[in-house]
Amino acid sequence: MDLAAVSSLLRLLSDSTRVRLLALLQREELTVAELAEVLRLAQPRVSTHLAKLKEAGLVRDRRAGVSAYYRFNGDLDTREENLLRALEASVDDALLADDAARLPGVLARRAGASGWADTVAGDMERHYSPGRTWETLARTLLQLLETGDVLDVASGDGVLAELLAPHAHAIVCVDSGERVVEAARERLKALRNVEVRQGDMHALDLGARRFDLVLMMHALTYSDRPAQALAEAARVLKPGGRLLAATLARHAHKAAVAPFDHRNLGFRREDLTGYARRAGLEVLSCARVSRERRPPHFEVLSLLARKPGQATG
Repeated sequence: MDLAAVSSLLRLLSDSTRVRLLALLQREELTVAELAEVLRLAQPRVSTHLAKLKEAGLVRDRRAGVSAYYRFNGDLDTREENLLRALEASVDDALLADDAARLPGVLARRAGASGWADTVAGDMERHYSPGRTWETLARTLLQLLETGDVLDVASGDGVLAELLAPHAHAIVCVDSGERVVEAARERLKALRNVEVRQGDMHALDLGARRFDLVLMMHALTYSDRPAQALAEAARVLKPGGRLLAATLARHAHKAAVAPFDHRNLGFRREDLTGYARRAGLEVLSCARVSRERRPPHFEVLSLLARKPGQATG
């Protein structure tokens, strides 16, 4: 941010009401009436401040019937967001704490008046309700799967194997990190059908073992030889077996991924499909599956490929 942009943002936040509004809208999506109730201010005054925050791009709104819901803009420029976070971390005020304490009551009255689902319709995935989490969804849907013999490449501390174990005949986890392998063994020690090994994804030392499914969930971003890693995964598939990979799409944010030890800056779809075909696999799909809301808006690609031949079951 240049000096003019910083000065403009600081002038905008020089009013305490706008700071209170932003603090609330980072927690929850709210109407003008709800914000007025929490802040104990007149609605016209709240609307005036919201208009300024919206004009500056700090908040967004959406229509739901006759109501307009406001929320914090999670797609800010990284530098602008960092400045806001720094300011937020330095503020400790009883007024903000009182606002936060009044918020649950306002939300409860909203739910009682119109029903929770109606209030979040069109944006439901961003909102929590008791028991409704992505983990619950994943564990429930996994009951539909029968995965056979599975190889989890770059398996980390074994969280995916833990999820899949009840639905697999056997799982082998391979990771190069000594500490994460130890953590995976501890996590998975009660699961008799799971084996954890330390190894190199570019040279899988698994003897004659072959697998119905090979998973490479963000493995390729940790490879400086991704084509070789994918070829190794293809080699240990059974005829008819499938490879499922997820990885970051190509990006230019080297500094953002450096703390995570990434070896490359992601991939294009044609990169992944090319690696798979050169490894002798039939590409079933290769598509973008997600885009992060927050800058720098990392995108994730998913590759599903199959080894030719008749599955042996």
